[in-house]
Amino acid sequence: MNRRKFLRNSSLGSAGLATATVLTSCKNETDKSIDNTKEANKPIVVCTWDFKNASAKAWEVLNGDGNALDAVEQGVRIEEADVSNETVGKGGRPDRDGNVTLDACIMDKDGNCGSVVYLQNIAHPISVARRVMEETPHIILAGKGAEQFAYEQGFKKEDLLTESTRAQYKEWLKTSKYETTINIENHDTIGMLAIDGNGDIAGACTTSGMAYKVAGRVGDSPIIGAGLYVDNEVGGATATGVGEEVIRTVGSFLIVELMRQGKTPQEACEEGVKRIMKKNEGRKDFQIGFLAINKNGETGAYCVHPGFSYRKYDPTGHENVPSNSFYKNTEDHIIS
Repeated sequence: MNRRKFLRNSSLGSAGLATATVLTSCKNETDKSIDNTKEANKPIVVCTWDFKNASAKAWEVLNGDGNALDAVEQGVRIEEADVSNETVGKGGRPDRDGNVTLDACIMDKDGNCGSVVYLQNIAHPISVARRVMEETPHIILAGKGAEQFAYEQGFKKEDLLTESTRAQYKEWLKTSKYETTINIENHDTIGMLAIDGNGDIAGACTTSGMAYKVAGRVGDSPIIGAGLYVDNEVGGATATGVGEEVIRTVGSFLIVELMRQGKTPQEACEEGVKRIMKKNEGRKDFQIGFLAINKNGETGAYCVHPGFSYRKYDPTGHENVPSNSFYKNTEDHIIS
């Protein structure tokens, strides 16, 4: 008996009878966000920021009758391989010790998920995360263990620093100043959500994290429930920005649960940001952006400061959609 079957059977044996009535009663309260009279907008893919090549690749998979899981993996791999994108994958800015460390997670329609954190020398952490999900009984592998697993799965060792990021790091060493400047260049993520032709949802999230972070730092991006969460009955959500603040509110899970309670994706994203800002009253020195999609293919996004947008590709076309923000004035997001 493998570990997953053991845990499942054990939980059923010890707690299943006690919780069956509760779960049954809750089931009637979990369908508020699902309007079965609406025709779902599918297939559809959305991703954080204006990553049009990534969303185009995911749409290519979906439009060819591919599934949502393959679409999000193939989509975010585009940014992982783009060395001009210095916040994701190969070419990402290093930590303060000069090492490029990558984080990623992936989640499918059945709630299966995989994650890698503090991964070095591998260009496609999202694909390693999928292997963790499919080939191991675990969810998260970290550091050297994740790297060794990747080699065992056939991934090749690569130098992730580029000439540009190496030069920037040498310049940074002159002052070694660490600040979480709220712009796309210092810390960013590509989070992607897709619904395929069958109506199934999957999500992926990948990043190189904050530039010049403390060695070993991990943000929200590879944490299921924080940087990404999918519930195939309800929808999915993903986050970008300063991960510490997203982790504190388990942001993506929160947004999906708000949609379960009947909020639209837009309303849920707004509530997610507002809860963070309530805990950080008066603070303006960080950026958070949430993106969500529900089972019907309706989308929403909201952020702390102006500037966040998301890409959407569906049967009506391909567009970059600006997000509304908590702070409305442009000068509010200029930090001295």
